[in-house]
Amino acid sequence: MHNENTQFIAVNSEPGANRRIAYLNAHVRNSDEPGLVWFPGLNSTMTGAKVSALSEWAGQTGRSVLRFEYSGHGSSDGELKDGTIGMWLEESLAILEEVAHGPQILIGSSMGSWLILLILRAIANGDPRVKNLPTIEGAFLIAPAWDMTEELMWKQFPDEAIRVLETQGFYEYPTRYDNEPYTITRQLIEEGRNHLIGDDKFKPPCPVRIMHGINDPDVPWLHANKLSHMLLGENVMLSLIQDGDHRLSREKDIKTMLYIINDLYRSISQKPHFI
Repeated sequence: MHNENTQFIAVNSEPGANRRIAYLNAHVRNSDEPGLVWFPGLNSTMTGAKVSALSEWAGQTGRSVLRFEYSGHGSSDGELKDGTIGMWLEESLAILEEVAHGPQILIGSSMGSWLILLILRAIANGDPRVKNLPTIEGAFLIAPAWDMTEELMWKQFPDEAIRVLETQGFYEYPTRYDNEPYTITRQLIEEGRNHLIGDDKFKPPCPVRIMHGINDPDVPWLHANKLSHMLLGENVMLSLIQDGDHRLSREKDIKTMLYIINDLYRSISQKPHFI
């Protein structure tokens, strides 16, 4: 969606290679509560069912919402086939640094959750790339597809897909969410290896909530269960939706999502800080 409220920032990892990244920012002035930042999934936009419901709820409760689209998605520059995890991470960091106002709660769907985890790990490790970010007060991961290029794509592809990727440089990946397949490139797979979490346990700098459907056909719920054991500390919670799929966009799923976010706000307000 591109409407009159859509704004853009330029992200340029290379001179002369600016990428215009689209965002919508419903900022509430003088609010004492953290804002919300939505990280969409692969080939998703900032106008899907979950984020639209989140934005409506935030407006009703007086909370800020910032949503954006990676390059190759929605109204942002570029084509999906040219994107990499590193590019989308760079764009996410730019949005947080340049657009977000004050403390934030990061909410990610599918691939967006992986990008959030990379940010949380960078903060935990004192990475200089995140030194100018706003304070991250909480994170909510929905059907987190962390390490997806390796664990959910490369290792799950049939031999023929591997052969096509290696010889042709791309593979037309069939998806149940679109009539057209996703073009998965060798560049996406290979560059993604620079950002794998693997078995790297770390202590997130904020409380983390995870929501996953047991009937998810794309990201097994055990993938989220493993993640919940890799995030150290006492303020990590995993909620499993017995009949939930990958999208978790049914009305009852959205109600659960908003309940968890509201509870996360309560947890954040009950400081002292998290250990």
